[in-house]
Amino acid sequence: MEAFLSSTLAVAVAEIGDKTQLLALFLVSKYGRPYVISLGVLLSTVLNHALSAWVGAWLGDKIPPQYIPWIISLSFLAVAIWLLVPDKEDDDMGKFSQYGPLVATCVLFFLAEIGDKTQIATVILAAQYQDAVTWVVAGTTLGMLIANVPVIFAGQWLMQRIPLKLAHRCAFVLFLSLAVITLAKAYMG
Repeated sequence: MEAFLSSTLAVAVAEIGDKTQLLALFLVSKYGRPYVISLGVLLSTVLNHALSAWVGAWLGDKIPPQYIPWIISLSFLAVAIWLLVPDKEDDDMGKFSQYGPLVATCVLFFLAEIGDKTQIATVILAAQYQDAVTWVVAGTTLGMLIANVPVIFAGQWLMQRIPLKLAHRCAFVLFLSLAVITLAKAYMG
């Protein structure tokens, strides 16, 4: 349960103001089909985060156990610092927009997540919780939905009321705390 809750919270907070959240806002303004776009976010996130978690679990299995807490803590610290740099909106949907809202959302969200903070967080969390990878995927997917579905349905109104700077600072504190907790759990028993 710890893997699920940690993953949900980490991704939900990290996703606020992220480029995929801005992409969701752009897609709903273009297509106006919030249920279809939400389904596209769900499908692309499950696939992307399942692959990411598999990589994280594989890496966690290959790295000597004494190094894992340090690598995970440094990774959490790197994501924390990265969160202080907000993403910019990218209006270029390319050729995928011609296939409709579901395909465009699935493809664009999957591509936008490659190398993104939340994908890196999924890899890190799966390496940390190797025995609960399914819960990590479920948690990170739920976190993405918690952050994106309100944007899809409430759009501009919601984005104007969320202080992004505060959200990024809270996410920074969360990932910094995860780094410290990981080391503390590893060396304090």
